[in-house]
Amino acid sequence: MSMILDKVNYIYSAQTAYEKQALKNINLKIADGEFIGLIGHTGSGKSTLIQHLNGLLKATSGGIYYNGRDIYEEDYSLKELRGKVGLVFQYPEHQLFESTVFADVCFGPKNLGLPRKETELRAFAALRSVGLSEEYWYQPPFEMSGGQKRRAAIAGVLAMKPDMLILDEPTAGLDPKGRDEILGQVAAMHRELSITVLLVSHSMEDVADYVGRIIVMDQGSILMDGAPKEIFQRYQELEEVGLAAPQVTYLMHGLRENGIPVDTGATTVEEARESILQAFTKAGKLRQ
Repeated sequence: MSMILDKVNYIYSAQTAYEKQALKNINLKIADGEFIGLIGHTGSGKSTLIQHLNGLLKATSGGIYYNGRDIYEEDYSLKELRGKVGLVFQYPEHQLFESTVFADVCFGPKNLGLPRKETELRAFAALRSVGLSEEYWYQPPFEMSGGQKRRAAIAGVLAMKPDMLILDEPTAGLDPKGRDEILGQVAAMHRELSITVLLVSHSMEDVADYVGRIIVMDQGSILMDGAPKEIFQRYQELEEVGLAAPQVTYLMHGLRENGIPVDTGATTVEEARESILQAFTKAGKLRQ
């Protein structure tokens, strides 16, 4: 699976007094199996961009290619595309509407015309993948907590067996424990199901421990695109567009500025811990 965006532009309310360009000349390639963080301040174009990836919005100009095919060709099936590129919106209640969680997760596969047995097997597998306890499967979704609704919404998309899973701010409104649980589950699904994951967030802290690539957007354009270590080294530029690097980055730079030879490229707490221990162990040996 690969997704290629070629010079994509999008204008809201084109040729009206309310015209606004939301995407500006986006060139992007998403390869099979990547785990990508899409980062940007509110209004940077993140949500507009992801709605182009499964055809919910059509580019004002430019092309989008999925597995080598132009999704804007007349005979291209957007229904099929949306089965392969699954999108979970920021607010899960927008996607949950059946009388029970299990019925809701069955909706997508059933809509594909799959037989009942296959539909239910997919629903069982998806619910287990997201770690939602069986006690909630046959309850109304509106009675669950925010984190449980997120899991149910993700399961509904997973039951379609997508090649790409797009999560729009999946941790919004959750407490730290809930955020860690959701992101940990997403990382586990990426490993176990070998699907491409695009995680949309405005928080570097949310993605620092998980993704292999970060795309930073600002005012409708791609400002940065690279590995977390590369992006976080440019923390001053991130601050200029209303973002911030993880606290680990500031800690390591502060230690280095105070003469402690730590690795300022550390992006996780574990990497920082190892680097600090090595620095102090080396300093102790030198004093001996």
